[in-house]
Amino acid sequence: MHSLDDTIAAVSSAAGGATRGIVRISGPAAIGCLQACFLPTSSAAISELKSAQCIPGELLLSLAGDPRPRRLPCDLFLWPGNRSYTRQPVAELHTIGSPPLVEAALRAVCSAGARPAEPGEFTLRAFLAGRIDLLQAEAVLGVIDAGDRRKLDVALAQLAGGLTRPLGVLRDHLLDLLADLEAGLDFAEEDLQFVSSADLDRRLGEAIGSIAAVVAQMQSRSRTDGEPRIALVGWPNVGKSSLFNALVGQSAAIVSPQPGTTRDYLSALLDFGGVGCQLIDTAGVELNAKEGSLSDAAQQMMSAQETNADLRLICVDSTRPLNAWERDEITRPGIKLIVTTKCDDATISDNARLSDLTPSVETSSRTGRGLDQLRSAIAAALSSDRETNPEGTVAETAARCRDSLRLSADCLARARRIAATGRGNEELVAADIRSALTELGKVVGVIYTDDVLDRVFARFCIGK
Repeated sequence: MHSLDDTIAAVSSAAGGATRGIVRISGPAAIGCLQACFLPTSSAAISELKSAQCIPGELLLSLAGDPRPRRLPCDLFLWPGNRSYTRQPVAELHTIGSPPLVEAALRAVCSAGARPAEPGEFTLRAFLAGRIDLLQAEAVLGVIDAGDRRKLDVALAQLAGGLTRPLGVLRDHLLDLLADLEAGLDFAEEDLQFVSSADLDRRLGEAIGSIAAVVAQMQSRSRTDGEPRIALVGWPNVGKSSLFNALVGQSAAIVSPQPGTTRDYLSALLDFGGVGCQLIDTAGVELNAKEGSLSDAAQQMMSAQETNADLRLICVDSTRPLNAWERDEITRPGIKLIVTTKCDDATISDNARLSDLTPSVETSSRTGRGLDQLRSAIAAALSSDRETNPEGTVAETAARCRDSLRLSADCLARARRIAATGRGNEELVAADIRSALTELGKVVGVIYTDDVLDRVFARFCIGK
């Protein structure tokens, strides 16, 4: 990790030509670097500025093959104190967005005493200075990488504290609970009780619920790692592959009356109501007769696709009654649509009709019946999910924090079980609460290692 006493500089505008190009500088010697290469139009001395200002002027450049210094018009935006993004003097030089000129401006600043910044080093300094936490730092990357408005909204919500606030409240409550327990341990001989058994159980239960809510937000179907995933799932030979082909508009999946024809999974990018989606055709469900578990690797792959799906299309055959697995799947929580297939036949089994369980879309891959209705239902389901799960998290946060949140919840659940055995185990309960706090500290970045920071900030582009 580089020293925070260095003054760093980088091009912070997007690559390529543009109306404006930006060179960003941060560090204790930022103003000294500018005095060596920037000429303000006004008579004001930039070393005497006490508040943020914009100063028009010119930057002295040395162009290749030209011994004479050239003057490049630019505006200097200066934050001279510690109220900047990095809590150091920060400056931005805004000039003509020609790539050779912007690169020459960066060389001029580096020649004056700055060094080129590493990827994410400006945001790393903001984190180390306490300006933002690790969740917000990852949200900065989410803003940079956002490919559409939805992803940008998710990243901005996290940057504004959408995860930081609930986790901060949770940590405060656990610290208060730990203080009450340890106060009781300090006065154990006086038999003073600072927290009752009922209150301890309630507070631990609330903390576990808070973690579950954060995990649910991270697993929100409004996730940001690519197009929403829609999985066709169901028993073998219910018509999933035929439906997949009908929605795709071509024979991408092999169709056969022989159960188990699909052993892998197929995917296709489609548009449902203006929402780009990935439609996935999975293998039919086959359970081990003895264990009731998935029978082989293909089945486990199907389960993984279903688990990671943003929307499940539960396909059931209209020509036969529902089986036990289908009835369980229909009532299972989660975002799903029930699709009745093979509705081209004149007779539909009364037992297969789902009006008594949940609304379904009746379809026929052969005649096209219900396909437009299904497309509209898919678009509505995805739109409803975005409205009911407005925040979500950026993908990098979910991947990094999953284990820490699980371990924290496990520690609190264990503490709750120990507390339920009666008084005398307060030290063990307190130890588990401390472990939970350690894991939560890793999530927000109160506790971190250089390896963690390297993994987070190495994904940034230079200049951010």
